[in-house]
Amino acid sequence: MPDAVIEHLPQATSGSQDANADWQHELRQAYRDPYALLRDLGLEASEIDALAPPKSGFAMRVPRGFARRMRHGDANDPLLLQVLPRQREQQQVAGFGDDPLNESHFQPTPGLIHKYHGRALLITTGACGVHCRYCFRRSFPYAEAREGRDGWQHAVAAVAADPSIHEAILSGGDPLSLSDDKIARLLDALEAIPHLRRLRIHTRQPIVLPERITGTLLARLRRSRLQGVMVLHSNHAQELDDSVATACSQLRDSGLTLLNQAVLLAAVNDEAETLARLSERLFEIGVLPYYLHQLDPVAGAAHFAVADTHARGIMRELNARLPGYLVPRLVREVPGEQGKLPMNWGL
Repeated sequence: MPDAVIEHLPQATSGSQDANADWQHELRQAYRDPYALLRDLGLEASEIDALAPPKSGFAMRVPRGFARRMRHGDANDPLLLQVLPRQREQQQVAGFGDDPLNESHFQPTPGLIHKYHGRALLITTGACGVHCRYCFRRSFPYAEAREGRDGWQHAVAAVAADPSIHEAILSGGDPLSLSDDKIARLLDALEAIPHLRRLRIHTRQPIVLPERITGTLLARLRRSRLQGVMVLHSNHAQELDDSVATACSQLRDSGLTLLNQAVLLAAVNDEAETLARLSERLFEIGVLPYYLHQLDPVAGAAHFAVADTHARGIMRELNARLPGYLVPRLVREVPGEQGKLPMNWGL
């Protein structure tokens, strides 16, 4: 953890000394009031330009453990900027909309997104451990994507009926927002599909709520017949404290390959030095940098956008200072394309 990070924030209360004992309790203690978070960080609302908690819709949620990694008294802390609601989210900007990847056109059945050959993505839940203000699914109609007891029966049936699908991708929301029991039932159903070979889980929980990595979850992942890949989402080295390193070590020991996807965000990580530190820290804790995404143009997030020319310049600097295996691929997702598009920053 960087020296500048000061642990001033109060610890969430818990009935157990075991960090893995009750992650749901930790989640219930998450900040939902921006003013309470600012107060505990030693900040006045007047110091924050155009602070405006949303009246409805995409409310704030910030786990206290994640907030304790923020710099006390710093209104420009890169972790705080990712999660603090601002009035500028209400601005309507041309080219930014509620469904930036046109996902509604790639849902053959509720809860299943099938855009790419050989892979299908299951929307397992609408819940997340943290509400990042740039989230490309912040307006996703989750209620329409789920049905039944667990909400994925139709999606699993569609995967079972298509032998061209070899990889199931669990997404959301955050799939690790589900209980261990529900995850086990979903894995049971997927493992019964003979043509599936790989399981990919996209999650930010090990970063923002490392308590989520319970012994029960690890044991179930360890005994899966599917080759497991977990794609984490960290944008800044300051997010990666010792508790995250421990969670990643446990996940690796359970047989998972760990990759990271970051999003390029103005004022958060749009400098080569910042991204180099992120790549170095990820590798220290056993995670390989994978993708650096240009921002998906979702309504409410335009203030995070970084110009393509600046993004390519950052990548040239990263390539000059890091070994190739620590340089993530700069990509953009374009609706209708057969995969993420590399941005050819070297040209």
